[in-house]
Amino acid sequence: MAKGWQGPLPEMPSPPAAQAWARLEPPEGYAVQWRRLIDAALELGLGPDELAEGGMDDVAAARGWKPATVTLYSKVARYGGVPLPVPPTPEPDPRTLDLRPLTEVRSEEPEHLRTVVWCAIALRWPAPVGTFRDLRRDQVHATARRLVVRTDDGEWSVPGALTAWHAWEAVRNRFPALADSPWVLPALRRGPGFASHVGGRLSSQALQVTFAKHAVRTALYLRATTTGARRQRAEALAAVYETLSYDSYRRLALAAGAEPVAARGAVRAERAARANKAGAPPA
Repeated sequence: MAKGWQGPLPEMPSPPAAQAWARLEPPEGYAVQWRRLIDAALELGLGPDELAEGGMDDVAAARGWKPATVTLYSKVARYGGVPLPVPPTPEPDPRTLDLRPLTEVRSEEPEHLRTVVWCAIALRWPAPVGTFRDLRRDQVHATARRLVVRTDDGEWSVPGALTAWHAWEAVRNRFPALADSPWVLPALRRGPGFASHVGGRLSSQALQVTFAKHAVRTALYLRATTTGARRQRAEALAAVYETLSYDSYRRLALAAGAEPVAARGAVRAERAARANKAGAPPA
């Protein structure tokens, strides 16, 4: 049985922070998050006693953690035996956002087209990033009006993604390594890994970085090309895009009414969708 946190006895000083953390075992399945929590606490010289007494505010401020991240690490601390209160998981902020600029084809650069087709499919088929990492070309079928995605979990109709799909397919077919790749979102260059190669399967982390780069580049494009009365709206949109992650993109697509592909995030998205229908102002 894992040893839990216990407060110091009266009149007994707490052990050094690093030693106190070493006495605790990481919760099963959360070893990575547990290690990050310890590193963040030790940066401020906090052991489990001090963290339990003072809460996560100082650690969150030092690391720049957002509310959702604070909630995650508060849960991890409790799983490890440190009695921290768990704040409620915040709703997506903003609840609504115009995501269409991220799905528009603006050049024939492979990196641009690869992410555009990802965004175009995810707008109506908001699968987790790991699902897109494993998505094969033979699972996506183009009809006259829409794409059809077939996986072991079912079949989904994806309207609005044909232009991006055909543009991406046309460009990748120019390069043998990409044309022969079975993945919808293959690697465009060799990475640091020994088995990495052009056309290979990307890691989830690489996909997250790819999405973030695309969102930032879209923000720059909006700022450079929008003038007149639409300038203020484009500036507000670009400001959100600069920090947008794929997970947030997926939640926003779900909140806009897209059919859930996986259980993760569906409950929060349903709450946001109800709030949107009730008249919440769009961002």
